[in-house]
Amino acid sequence: MKLLGFTDTHNLSIIVKYSGDRRMRLTTKGRFAVTAMIDLALRQEKGPVALSRISDRQAISLSYLEQLFGRLRKHELVSSCRGPGGGYRLGRNPSDITVADIIYAVDEPLDATQCGGKQNCKDDDVCMTHELWAALSRHMVDFLDSVNLQDLVSEQRGKQHVREKEQSFHAKPELKPMEVVFKD
Repeated sequence: MKLLGFTDTHNLSIIVKYSGDRRMRLTTKGRFAVTAMIDLALRQEKGPVALSRISDRQAISLSYLEQLFGRLRKHELVSSCRGPGGGYRLGRNPSDITVADIIYAVDEPLDATQCGGKQNCKDDDVCMTHELWAALSRHMVDFLDSVNLQDLVSEQRGKQHVREKEQSFHAKPELKPMEVVFKD
């Protein structure tokens, strides 16, 4: 998909919040929420997934994950199980959860306009580039709405399969002891 000169195939780092270095990027909150949801979706088949495990694997602060998952739970994207062996599960099928759902659940704005869509960019009036940024915002939402969690999980499983094949190709063959018999 082309997005105003950027080409993207599920690389979420190019979009969303304007920072001082003239790039649009998703904030840490949105990136961490999507990453944690992918991790959860990859591992929930074996039962509830503890946030501490996601925290360790993804190097995300446990307290930050707790905040994010509180919001995800409020939006019914995840459900929690208490007690020993407890943790989180997806609240819906991964194919029914879009990246936009995750981003909205953690209160991440998907708006590239300076005014937050209020059309009061310049002295309480619409600035000259408002429609450009509003169109970009619509494209971002459409794109993030077109990518579901199952797409990202499948992509990760494909990468994992390739890594495993590469590792097995480069692995040294196992040397087995041989029995040598000398005959006179």
